[in-house]
Amino acid sequence: MSFIEHFPILQNYTYLNTAYSGLLSTEIANWRRKHDENFINEGSIFRANSLEIMDELKTNLSSVFTVKRENTFLTSNCSNGLNSVLNGMDISHRFLLLQEDYPSLNYPVTSRGFDYLEIPINANLEEQILRAIEQFKPTVFAFSMVQYISGLKMQSDFIKKLKSDYPDLILIADGTQFLGTAPFNFQQSGLDVLVGSGYKWLLGGYGNGYIFLSDAARKLIYQHKKKLSLPDVPFLSGRDYLSLTLEPGHLDSLNLGTLNQGLNYLNNIGFDVIEQRIMELTAKARIALHKKGFLPYWMMERKEQSSIMSLPLHQAIVERLNNEKILVSPRGAGTRISFHFYNTENDLNHLLELID
Repeated sequence: MSFIEHFPILQNYTYLNTAYSGLLSTEIANWRRKHDENFINEGSIFRANSLEIMDELKTNLSSVFTVKRENTFLTSNCSNGLNSVLNGMDISHRFLLLQEDYPSLNYPVTSRGFDYLEIPINANLEEQILRAIEQFKPTVFAFSMVQYISGLKMQSDFIKKLKSDYPDLILIADGTQFLGTAPFNFQQSGLDVLVGSGYKWLLGGYGNGYIFLSDAARKLIYQHKKKLSLPDVPFLSGRDYLSLTLEPGHLDSLNLGTLNQGLNYLNNIGFDVIEQRIMELTAKARIALHKKGFLPYWMMERKEQSSIMSLPLHQAIVERLNNEKILVSPRGAGTRISFHFYNTENDLNHLLELID
C-alpha cells in the first residue's frame, strides 16, 4: 500500500520526522482551499455555517476515541489546553513529573508554584513511579504517553493499574506523540485528562488540539466556577462553566476542520491497520538499530513500543542523512527518527545503509 500520491513530499524525501510534524495530504489541502473560498464568497454567512465543523469534530473525536461528548473539548494546541486545565486546579495539589518530559508539560506545573517531584526516566521507571507515589504522596501524576526525545511509551496496563490501586490519584497525560498511532479508548484507559495537539500523528495541521476529561476530572477542575452565574447573552446560551473556561473565545474552523479531515482520513484507513503497519516496521527498525549499538537493551524489552527512537549519531552521519534527504530531528543528545503508516521498509533500509 503506497501513499505517495496523497503525500507528494514522499517522492523527494525519506520522511522519518512525523514526531516533529505530520504531513498534510493533497485531499486535506483541497478541503482547506475550499474552506477559504467559501469564507471569501460568504463572509459572515460562512462563519455561521462553519460552526457545524466544530460540532462535527467533537462528535468525531468522542466516537473514535470513546470519550463522552460532553467531556470532549477543543483547543488551539496542547499547551493551551493543559494550561486551561491547570488554571482550574487548586494550588494545594502535589504533582509527580518525569525528568526531561516535554517542557510544555512540566513547566506549566513548576512555574505555577505547585509542590512537585521529578523522577528520572530509565529501565526501572515503573518501580520508581510506584516508590515516588508511596513516599511523596502526589495527588496528580502528569506525563507524556510517549516521550518526545526517547520515544519511551507508558504501558497501558501500568496506567490502568495505577488508577485501580490509587483511584484518587489524578492522571494527566499529553497525547500529542501518541494519539493517531493506534486504536485508543479513553474511558477504559484509566486517565483523567488527556490533552494534545493534532499536527503530528493525527495529520491535522497546526493550530488545533483536544481535551478529554473523565467524569471525575470534570467534577474536580474549576469547582469554584460552578457557583458563579453564567452569562445570559443569547450567543452564549447552552455554554456551561467548563465550556467557557476550556473553550474561551472564537474557535478556528479552518484549523479545527483540518483536524477533523485528518481524523476522517486515518479512520478510513483504520487505526488497527495503522497500528499494525507502524508496529511491523518499527520492530524491524529496533532490531537492526539495536544490533548496531544504537538502542539500549532495556528499551527493547518493553512490551509496548512507540515508533520514535533517539540515535547517538556522529555529526558526520547526520550530515550524510541531510545530504541524502532523510528528514530527522536533533533532540536531546541524539538524533530522533520516527515512523508513521506512510513509511516503508525501503525508508528503513535507506537509513540503515547511510548509518553503516
